[in-house]
Amino acid sequence: MTDKMRFAIVGAGVIAPFHAKAIAGHPDAELVAIADVEKDKANKMAEEYAIPYVYTDYEQMLKQGDIDVISVAVPSGMHGEVTIASAQAGKHVFCEKPLEITSEKMTQMIEACKRSNVKLGCVFQRRVMPASIVAKRSIEEGKLGKLVLGDAYLKYYRSPEYYRSAGWRGTWALDGGGALMNQGVHGIDLIQWLAGDVHSVFAYSAPLLRDIEVEDTAVAVLKYKNGAFGVIQGTTSVFPSQETRFELHGENGTIIFGDSGFKQWKFAGSDEEMPQVEGMVYSGSDPSKIASDGHYILLDDMIRAIRDDRAPLVSGEDARKSVELILAIYESSRSSKEVVLNSDFSGNEH
Repeated sequence: MTDKMRFAIVGAGVIAPFHAKAIAGHPDAELVAIADVEKDKANKMAEEYAIPYVYTDYEQMLKQGDIDVISVAVPSGMHGEVTIASAQAGKHVFCEKPLEITSEKMTQMIEACKRSNVKLGCVFQRRVMPASIVAKRSIEEGKLGKLVLGDAYLKYYRSPEYYRSAGWRGTWALDGGGALMNQGVHGIDLIQWLAGDVHSVFAYSAPLLRDIEVEDTAVAVLKYKNGAFGVIQGTTSVFPSQETRFELHGENGTIIFGDSGFKQWKFAGSDEEMPQVEGMVYSGSDPSKIASDGHYILLDDMIRAIRDDRAPLVSGEDARKSVELILAIYESSRSSKEVVLNSDFSGNEH
């Protein structure tokens, strides 16, 4: 391994430039290869980021000996395939969200990386928002006391043209779901990180407006393992899109924040002022306009995790929790029954 960590990207679609920008901007990273079945897309990114090697077959790219880490930026339902092949080739994996779209595939990914003794990190950049970090610390310090409610409001807008822009969008096979699995998964990961693991869920989900297989609108009622209740609303059907919002209420206070920062910060018997944090700009209607800061922070952590031989900030085991909850929401919606999440992560597949 050289002084710089050598990265390669699989996939040259909408999210790939966020990985490329983070790698190219990091003093300890180098972007040495990219692969995409559409050579024109790969060539365009190679030209923009001065990437020396271009492949149409990622498995051929994996034979390149000087690659340390693979950034996985393919459609969600292909994350497992690429991750497993990368691990078997001895490469660490930095995987775009969601980890995968089935329990079985996520287990295979995690086990493949363990067998090959490589790191598996996943991109959930909302965890590194300044407001998220401050809220997490305050909850751990006990400022809220016993948690009562943990809610996430994830109201995005995606046009009919968005779903027609790529054949995999809005499909069970490759997108794995809709407003929750693609867009809402970030907020679902965050609310569980803040409020704790979920015990059970009752939900409705459906394509209310868009001509797609999967949901464009979903609502779910949660029961957390710590006894608190919660609500998730996830859509790509509201116009205009709304600022993503997280609300946490406990016996001793309330924390509410969104993309732009804190909205409420109040604790019993305290006159503590609301923290002033820098907001991270996320576009609720254009996926190419999300902030890139999070990718850089998580990439930096991935490099350090490899060098320090520790788990990445968002490990494979941690990243799977949001997908397991989404799968349970889908199962509840189909069955019209409360679904208890499996602690051993078996089942709950579409």
